[in-house]
Amino acid sequence: MKKLLSLLTIFVFYLGFAQIDNIADGESIKFRIHYGFLNAGTATLVTQKTTYKGVPHLYAKGTGETTGAVKAFFKVEDLYESFINVQTGLPSFYVRNVKEGSYRQHFETVFNHDNNTLILTDKKTPANGSKVIKSVKGVQDMLSCFYYLRSKSPSELKPGTVMNMNVWIDDEMFPFQLKVVGTENLKTKFGTINCLKIIPSVKSGRVFKEKEGVTMWVSNDANHIPMLLKAELAVGSLKASIDEIKNVKYPLKFSK
Repeated sequence: MKKLLSLLTIFVFYLGFAQIDNIADGESIKFRIHYGFLNAGTATLVTQKTTYKGVPHLYAKGTGETTGAVKAFFKVEDLYESFINVQTGLPSFYVRNVKEGSYRQHFETVFNHDNNTLILTDKKTPANGSKVIKSVKGVQDMLSCFYYLRSKSPSELKPGTVMNMNVWIDDEMFPFQLKVVGTENLKTKFGTINCLKIIPSVKSGRVFKEKEGVTMWVSNDANHIPMLLKAELAVGSLKASIDEIKNVKYPLKFSK
């Protein structure tokens, strides 16, 4: 499921600093995950306005789990949390706590954007302690980059846009490039909606079949909500489709 949440956020980018003011308190977005012909699981993203060290932040939580027949032979329970500074759009604190079959991992990351460092703590193995790691300017985590993208205006995210970004995913930094290749009317369970079609360039081999084996469609409006993701993996294919939307700030324009 960590690959799923990576896919859901891999398409977003770093472009200076931006205030996050278009995410409603209590927003909830749920995706239905299909692996080939199997209904494999769900992923949910929720937000809450809060403070972190006395500064206004957006608290974002992402969860992923397998369901049905897939859960019977491979149980997944993933949790991701991020505290995002609403003035800068940058993460202050990030948690990755995953249970995938027999695999367990639990990292906590504190970001210091003033001197481009971060503190990584291995909560699964406390004996490993914490370590200070050199970072880069404007680094995002897996959740913060998703909401940072959505803070961009339609004029900043449009066909022809090409962006580069750095995302702290597990315990290392990953560079990505994003291309907005056009617009498309996409059919969903709620109706048809105009979307931006986005292709990120990703590292092929371990996870993805091709360097550009991922395609994503996000609403072409001020919400920039992902509606559909398709990925050709090293083994099989994955699809994540919008299943439930609650408390978004701007009305979504679906047509029948």
